[in-house]
Amino acid sequence: MLDPTADRPAPTLLKQAVRKIAALGLGTLLATAALTPAAHAAAPGLDRRELQRTLDEVPKGGLPGAYSAVQDGRQSWRGATGLADLEARRPMQPGMYHRVGSITKTFVATAVLQLVERGRLQLDAPVEQYLPGLLPDRRITVRMLLNHTSHIGDYDSALITSPDSLEEMRVAQYTKEELVKLGLGIGASGEPGESPGSYSNTNYIVLGLLLDKVSGMPAERYITRHVIQRADLEHTFFPRTSDLPRPHAKAYTSFFGSFPLRDFSTFSPSSLGTAGAMVSTMEDLNRFYRALFTGRLIGQAQLAEMRKTVPVALGPGSTETMNYGLGLIAYDSPCGRLWGHDGGVVGMGALSLSTEDGGKQASSGINMTWHLGAEAGEQAWIVHAVGAMCGTNRIAASDAPMPLIDAGAPPAKR
Repeated sequence: MLDPTADRPAPTLLKQAVRKIAALGLGTLLATAALTPAAHAAAPGLDRRELQRTLDEVPKGGLPGAYSAVQDGRQSWRGATGLADLEARRPMQPGMYHRVGSITKTFVATAVLQLVERGRLQLDAPVEQYLPGLLPDRRITVRMLLNHTSHIGDYDSALITSPDSLEEMRVAQYTKEELVKLGLGIGASGEPGESPGSYSNTNYIVLGLLLDKVSGMPAERYITRHVIQRADLEHTFFPRTSDLPRPHAKAYTSFFGSFPLRDFSTFSPSSLGTAGAMVSTMEDLNRFYRALFTGRLIGQAQLAEMRKTVPVALGPGSTETMNYGLGLIAYDSPCGRLWGHDGGVVGMGALSLSTEDGGKQASSGINMTWHLGAEAGEQAWIVHAVGAMCGTNRIAASDAPMPLIDAGAPPAKR
């Protein structure tokens, strides 16, 4: 049995955490980071020693471990730090399989835009045209699903209600239709198209149903054939079981001290689906974003649509917003605008960043979420990720001040 490393939270704190988790899904980690843009381009080359040094700060801050991969033109680096298994004292390794959560959304959006490119879908057509009777508001368009301006409720709010609900999700089985029904039951967060939008995983479950219908095959199979294989990704897939392939790290959470640390690396993909179920490696994520931004997966016209951002709140009632495109987040960093997504499933967080031209990527993962006392490690992870893109000599903690757990919670599934 693992020893808890945090005190049990007060009931008020736990209620706040559950509320935020349910409202937000598994949080956008960098979306509101107050990164100051600089006029200079990223530092040339890879300083491997500095990359490893900043990565080593992550376990010093309370997280078990992390791994990272950087691709800059023909230069590459990968590293790992800390422990994959706290009981066995097994070290982290580069190249481990990882649940990447809402990074799945960029893959789904790419598949949708391929069908738009082929004339089989229209971005501004109502969803009702393709899936009659599914949504109660006929004003909701395909674009509104992609950029979270549909204001459909997030089904996470119905699933994540207490610490015990995490154990229920570990084994639960849901259809896409059931998840959509749960999301619709939460109620709308606003009018379709209203700004700011509101992040909702339900949008991308509906997009999964849309891909099922228009492509004539399950969305997961279409994405595998037309996105994953086309990008030459060998270690990326939609899981069919609750188990991760080896090697993988354990995935720890204490739900903010409400129970001793537990391993959630065995977790049903059923509640994640096309909103966040994918498994990948950090190197594969870099290959994907390189293939996307260099035009191997969709053309320039569709990439331009993908990069049209709108303000999207992190959840209903949140005053924090991010710049969200079509399955992409825009991050303003010390070396200019970066593109990508972050994500996670209980116990695992991931972040993937790229330059707009696809010339450089950095992806990294951690194996603990929602744990009191890990804030310094989460902050060190952000500093490493941004430093990997901008040059570690140009980034400090003050440049990336947003904690990953704000007032107790990143959300449950992003």
